[in-house]
Amino acid sequence: MDSSTESDVYPRGIKLGVDVGTVRVGLAICDPDGILATPFKTVGRDNKKNSDVRAVVKHAAGLPAVQIFVGLPRTMKGEERASAQMAMEYAELLTSELLRAGLDIPVNLVDERLSTVTAHRNLHEAGMSSKNHRKVVDQVAAAGILQHAIDMQKARGTDVGRRVQAPVQSEKPSSAPTLRAASGSESDSSKRGLQL
Repeated sequence: MDSSTESDVYPRGIKLGVDVGTVRVGLAICDPDGILATPFKTVGRDNKKNSDVRAVVKHAAGLPAVQIFVGLPRTMKGEERASAQMAMEYAELLTSELLRAGLDIPVNLVDERLSTVTAHRNLHEAGMSSKNHRKVVDQVAAAGILQHAIDMQKARGTDVGRRVQAPVQSEKPSSAPTLRAASGSESDSSKRGLQL
């Protein structure tokens, strides 16, 4: 955890969990007391126009959310690869879009190892056929990410994860940044030793 973002308290209110995938983005919400995370929505990814990022901002504003947790997928050894880089870029885009919309909602990255695997297992155990998993698995994974985050906040009595800062914009106006699709290369952040 980055100690510069650590505080003695964490925000109370509805929080949003985000599971970033290459095709879909799963969203989950929790009650204002941060007791239970539940699946909320699935949004189709739009790597060209980033309409999915704007949809997440719209949902965050409408709830209204006080905090957003984006899952950071790491390997079992704690390494950050292409999917982690994709999640970090998405979190930066989300932070920028929130600022552009005039919303002061903090975005934190939290470790989400095995959230999708766990979501598939839970859906299977609930009796849902594998064919129907695709419709809700991203939401269920987002609920797992959010539940983990709110449980850690309560256990530690402080905020958790790494606060995401909007990327510094150049002085010249440019078009909105686009999110790169995941590739097989290791992310630069793993070399920096990002700690959550």
